[in-house]
Amino acid sequence: MAARPPSGPPAAQWPGPPGRLFIGVVGPGQPDAVRDARAETVGRLLAEAGAVVVCGGLGGVMAAACRGASSAGGTTVGLLPGDDRRSANPWVTVPLPTGLGELRNGLVVRAADALVAVGGGYGTLSEMALALKTGCPVVGLDAWPVPAPIGGPAVVSCPDPAIAVSRVLALARNRRDPAGDGRHAPPEGV
Repeated sequence: MAARPPSGPPAAQWPGPPGRLFIGVVGPGQPDAVRDARAETVGRLLAEAGAVVVCGGLGGVMAAACRGASSAGGTTVGLLPGDDRRSANPWVTVPLPTGLGELRNGLVVRAADALVAVGGGYGTLSEMALALKTGCPVVGLDAWPVPAPIGGPAVVSCPDPAIAVSRVLALARNRRDPAGDGRHAPPEGV
């Protein structure tokens, strides 16, 4: 007997929750008062706009963005490097242990419709590069100044959190619905 096909559209056609954007917020895991205040504002503004915050789930920028989103009643997803959910910062709504260490950076990028990089260490740089390579738009807030290769995408630098959030949401919407006709397109490669 042949297997019955699953009901609903094939996975390659599923656009995710209609209108709900998933925005990656990446940056150093070490605390820094100024940088973390900016990340917290980014998280809050994203949640107020109805976006889901996706991050690495630990401290520093990740905790600050989750704290901001949580303060606005938002949903946060933490893709954790280890295998223990308890390692997530207290503002992560959905802690997902990966057991992948820094390799989880690729999962953060692939889960996001667009990315905001706040500050930057080498892990942040790797996430920015992976995002650009896979067609995921990147907005930088005091982040690495990554120049665009010929014909390639560039990091959009923004001077403050409000402009960064406005820009990343526009880029994410365009990526999900490039024709602007209300029909969501899946991210490239899905």
